[in-house]
Amino acid sequence: MVAVKFLYNKAKEELDKAGISDPAFNSMCLIEKVFNINKIQLNTENLIADDKQGAYFVTLLGRRLSGEPLQYILGEWDFYGYKFKVGKGVLIPRDDTEVLLRLSLDFLKDKPKAKVLDLCSGSGALAVVISKETDADVTALEKEAEALPYLCENISLNNADINVIAGDVFNCSDEFEDGEFDLIISNPPYIKTDEIETLQKEISFEPKVALDGGADGLKFYRAITEDYTSKLKHGGMMAFELGEGQFEDVKKLMETKNYMNIDYKLDLGNIRRVVYGTLI
Repeated sequence: MVAVKFLYNKAKEELDKAGISDPAFNSMCLIEKVFNINKIQLNTENLIADDKQGAYFVTLLGRRLSGEPLQYILGEWDFYGYKFKVGKGVLIPRDDTEVLLRLSLDFLKDKPKAKVLDLCSGSGALAVVISKETDADVTALEKEAEALPYLCENISLNNADINVIAGDVFNCSDEFEDGEFDLIISNPPYIKTDEIETLQKEISFEPKVALDGGADGLKFYRAITEDYTSKLKHGGMMAFELGEGQFEDVKKLMETKNYMNIDYKLDLGNIRRVVYGTLI
């Protein structure tokens, strides 16, 4: 048996040596996962780990030291105040995606009973929060067999009301009526194929299919603007999350489809993270 505080300090030290950012936060998250205690309890109570708990903690620590994302190890992550189950096969919800979410919520404020389509929905982070924060009729489209259970579980976990369609964005546009939606959003794969192997180690654990945007990173933007623009009402909005440096390219794609007032939203790093436009 060993003191929980010792395990925390040892984990923090090992994570720091491994170059893991914010080792104290990571160490505390693992402590909370195994021992179900908070930081105050850790610092004020003389807690002892039994052998089984200690072994479990060491196993989780080893996974984190190998580069596996903390979110996968914990099995869940918060996004916009809501809890989402995550794991192998589904992209982790990120703070950057709140830029697209906030734009969507703002657009829907004055549109009661709007119809929303979330393409490449993944964990359902966008679809779930929009369903909970508005009275919109939300449809989520997702292809991947590994991601779909997370999407459905997160809808249930958050008691959201969402229409789920298991389908490929590249051949599902005929599932929808022309002029059906007020808002179409997507956080699609947008990393260039030859850049995926250069990304940080944690990202290598996430599904490549949720990252790979084709040779130029624009494969999904091209298909969605081409195939789904007709599904918007006149005056409806299409909005995408972007990779760094993609705004001008996606803007040009949208201009060819008669979108007006095309603009962007910045993330906290002053990167053009979202592009949006209104269909005339």
